Amino acid sequence: MGPFGHVVTAMVTPFDAGGAVDYAKAAQLARRLIEAGNDGLVVAGTTGESPTLSDEEKIRLFRTVKDAVGDRAKVIAGTGTYDTAHSIHLSQEAARAGCDGLLLVNPYYNRPSQDGLYAHFRAIAESTPLPVMLYNIPGRTAVNCTPDTIARLAEIPNIVAVKEAAGSLDQVSEIRIKTPERFAIYSGDDSLTLPKLAVGAVGVVSVAGHLVAGEIQQMIRAYFAGQVADALRLHRRLFPLFKVLFITTNPVPVKAALRLLGFDCGRPRLPLVDVTPKEEEQIRAVLRSLDLVPTPV
Repeated sequence: MGPFGHVVTAMVTPFDAGGAVDYAKAAQLARRLIEAGNDGLVVAGTTGESPTLSDEEKIRLFRTVKDAVGDRAKVIAGTGTYDTAHSIHLSQEAARAGCDGLLLVNPYYNRPSQDGLYAHFRAIAESTPLPVMLYNIPGRTAVNCTPDTIARLAEIPNIVAVKEAAGSLDQVSEIRIKTPERFAIYSGDDSLTLPKLAVGAVGVVSVAGHLVAGEIQQMIRAYFAGQVADALRLHRRLFPLFKVLFITTNPVPVKAALRLLGFDCGRPRLPLVDVTPKEEEQIRAVLRSLDLVPTPV
């Protein structure tokens, strides 16, 4: 098992009808997710709509979620930005809030070189005692943190993991070959979790974990127990859900799914907008197929 467990859900940020952060609902959601089988939670990541959260909202969310789950789960603060000094500030505030780790996304928009990525992540890691999970998602950040750079970063004692979302099994294989065994690789894509386990991952930072964390846990544990056919069966069952949660920009579909399950976390903040009626029906159909919502008589 990796340093943050097998299943870590990147938690949505609940908003009230006026668009303000609903901290009471965030605490409720955090407890719900841990009771459902998650080992940890990412707070104020991309799924948590971090680009539209103020520093004050993020820091209060860190504290709120950690207070809600206590020692029952790891709370990982999304503190990475495209500004190293700002990222250091948020990371130090996350430590003061009691968080258990940091998720540091590649700097976005300014597109640093590989040496720039190394210097950025190293500076943040050295500013805090918290364990760090890198987050490599070139589709959102326009820069890929290469396996060679990740291997260099893995030499820093408190950089302990990567959430790998480049969509490449070859890249996961290269990272596994070039990093020590203690360095954990997490899938950043629910639909690729099972194949990534086969080439060296230990778990997933999930969106679907809002809805089916227990079954994702079963899939991962079955794989590591050598019950590959059982793991594949669960992957096939959950695959339509993994895909429908990305029919439009994350976290729009998962917020709609939670609403359909009776746990309304509000609509996303602009510039994101809610699902269309057609998209909502697609999501509802998949939830029905998994018996997560009742089928109409």
